[in-house]
Amino acid sequence: MKEVIRKEIILNLDETIKILEVKEVTDIEKLKELSEKSIEFVAMHKDLDLVSITVMIYSLYKIVNNIPDKDRQDLLVEVKNAQKFIQQSNLHRYNKSIRTLFEIIKRTNNQIKEHFNDVMVAARIKKSASLLSKGLSIGQAAGLMGLSNWDLQQYAGHSTTYEEHKEKLPAVKRLRTALKLFGM
Repeated sequence: MKEVIRKEIILNLDETIKILEVKEVTDIEKLKELSEKSIEFVAMHKDLDLVSITVMIYSLYKIVNNIPDKDRQDLLVEVKNAQKFIQQSNLHRYNKSIRTLFEIIKRTNNQIKEHFNDVMVAARIKKSASLLSKGLSIGQAAGLMGLSNWDLQQYAGHSTTYEEHKEKLPAVKRLRTALKLFGM
């Protein structure tokens, strides 16, 4: 496992522990923010271990308000175990903890496959949006990431990518160049 991935997983697990330790009304929002940040990292690195942590966080975000206290405590214990094992680079025990976490989540909510698909589509959309900011058209970016134009248009319509674009040449110089092209 790459060190950058390992560090990101440790940070995500640490944030998840902080959220699960103290039951608050804002838990769902905190998990949503952590999930969105993790999805961006998945889009950059496409690492399977990172995908599993992101799906776990996203699943927790979806169920956190409806899980019994005992399951919440079981989740907390297992997240701490996973963090400890990955810090020790004990990947076998870490993977076992992750499987246990998914079993706990599954007994609370059996829509994990749907959550996995949601995370993967969101990661592809975020990656496509970064391609938009590099100058690709919506059609090109969507095609490269295996999305429909519609999927990406919905996201791009809510992003500020186009607003952040700055022209390198002043408008007057661009106009002069265009007029020269047409012989005017």
